[in-house]
Amino acid sequence: MATVLHLTGPVLVGREEERAQAWVVGGRLTFERPTGDHDVTTLAGWVLPGLVDAHCHVGLVATGATDAATAEAQATTDRDAGTLLIRDAGSPSDTRWVDERADLPRIIRAGRHIARTRRYIRNFAWEVEPDQLVERVRLEARAGDGWVKLVGDWIDRGAGDLTPCWPADVLAAAVAAAHEEGARVTAHCFGEQSLHDLAAAGTDCVEHATGLVPESIEAFARQGVAIVPTLVNIDTFPQIAEPAREKFPDYHRHMLDLHARRYETVAAAHDAGVPVYVGTDAGGSLPHGLAGQEVERLTRCGFSALEAVDAATWSARAWLGRPGLEEGAQADLVVYAQDPRADVGVLGHPVAVVLRGSVVA
Repeated sequence: MATVLHLTGPVLVGREEERAQAWVVGGRLTFERPTGDHDVTTLAGWVLPGLVDAHCHVGLVATGATDAATAEAQATTDRDAGTLLIRDAGSPSDTRWVDERADLPRIIRAGRHIARTRRYIRNFAWEVEPDQLVERVRLEARAGDGWVKLVGDWIDRGAGDLTPCWPADVLAAAVAAAHEEGARVTAHCFGEQSLHDLAAAGTDCVEHATGLVPESIEAFARQGVAIVPTLVNIDTFPQIAEPAREKFPDYHRHMLDLHARRYETVAAAHDAGVPVYVGTDAGGSLPHGLAGQEVERLTRCGFSALEAVDAATWSARAWLGRPGLEEGAQADLVVYAQDPRADVGVLGHPVAVVLRGSVVA
């Protein structure tokens, strides 16, 4: 006898829409009561689409690529915390094998980071010079799942501060090449100037975006450039900057300033209409399973609970071209004991996690 999951909601199918109940039949969601004899399992609570972590690194640790067992543990940690869709924003590991696992989150890959030589974390990125950038972008566009990840700025030890990694004309050519290959572009950026350059180049998204100022915010809003602030990562800026206090005092002061105004920066972008999505920067130095904490950080930026949840669910899935709680869609969902639109803190404590129609946590 086939097993059917009966979801006694509310089933939150959108920001403004909910259903009283739904069913999972053959791994897919339906709002039509199934007929015939079934072995029925009931899950009661507030039902959300699986959370999205739009900046996550499966298969990456502080020293670079890791083994499959560690990558599996990372993905499982995210899954058990309710994250069922990941945009992997750069990884040197080949994680295609995850696609064959019905019990692990879906991953949308951006290929491997592309950085300027000796201008990023060792063992993370392809390191190239400007005359090589366009070709490497084309290769990563073909290797990924519709995204390319650039490193837009990093500390320049000659200047003693953050500076853009790429000449503006080369950056524009690289973004155009990615678009020709059918890929969208995102970029790691902390400082101010790289954000102006990326907006002028026509980027699709920026990670962190701590250096946004009124002029670049206006450009992002006008062009529809999204940001993924990774506020749980920006929390660590003081620790990142501290070793540079004596040798690179300008960089140290700059990083502390970006950190101090992080909530105001995201609030200003949000108020201007810049699309904002949840991402944690898990992998590398941060643990996995932090999407709920990132949602809570957005409420510190003035987002309502509904807006913050939206940035990790309905809107984020639409932005990435993946379904939510729709008739006939594969059932990737999370059940909570309380309404996360009233208290985002419940996102860290799912009652049940359903992936591809099966209860996995």
